[in-house]
Amino acid sequence: MRLKNVLMWIGIIAVVVASVWIFARSRQPSSPVTIDPSALLPQPTPTIYPSAATVIEGVQALSRLETASYQIEKVITAESGQGALGFLFGDKLLLIAYGEMIAGVDLSYIGPNDVMTTDDGTVYVRLPPAEVFVAALDNSRTYVYDRRTGVAGMNMQLETAARQEAEQLMLQAAIENGLLEKAEENARDVLRSLLLSLGFKHVIFVKEIPTPTIAPVQVVPVTAVAP
Repeated sequence: MRLKNVLMWIGIIAVVVASVWIFARSRQPSSPVTIDPSALLPQPTPTIYPSAATVIEGVQALSRLETASYQIEKVITAESGQGALGFLFGDKLLLIAYGEMIAGVDLSYIGPNDVMTTDDGTVYVRLPPAEVFVAALDNSRTYVYDRRTGVAGMNMQLETAARQEAEQLMLQAAIENGLLEKAEENARDVLRSLLLSLGFKHVIFVKEIPTPTIAPVQVVPVTAVAP
């Protein structure tokens, strides 16, 4: 019985000591909290612009950029063997021709000397001239409307010559009506959207790439001191 009481008192003393120790620890001052002032300031998001080499690779990937298409109809009259013996050797036809003229810019010609980027988010681009990629008749719609031949029969080369002439006249008409100018304008719109999506702020198309300007170095004169 006496041993049991001793163990009980030992347990009570241990509990009291533990309670006093915990209470003393809770009364000690806590370590000061250190606050980083920079954490309270807004951190600007860095802006990274692609290099000129990256821009060139991205633009060249578009290769031949078709940006304008004209559909043209042309009526062509072709004849051969006319004159006094026209009733014998004459041949005359009326051709209704349809064709499509497609123009654009071949971006594979853009090289390192045609693109310049600046630190303020501006990119200068010199585009190659617009050109006609396709000038062809639509054979499914082109047909001979009327043909009159002499006794000796038709000229087998007449329709071919009429088709070739129609193609040339349609190409000339498309160019005179601004096909190349429209192709260049549309190419600029496409490339401007592409470059702005890469993060650039300004896209400027130029005939000649400007020469980068270098800030002048300020020289401070040193005054000699007499001994």
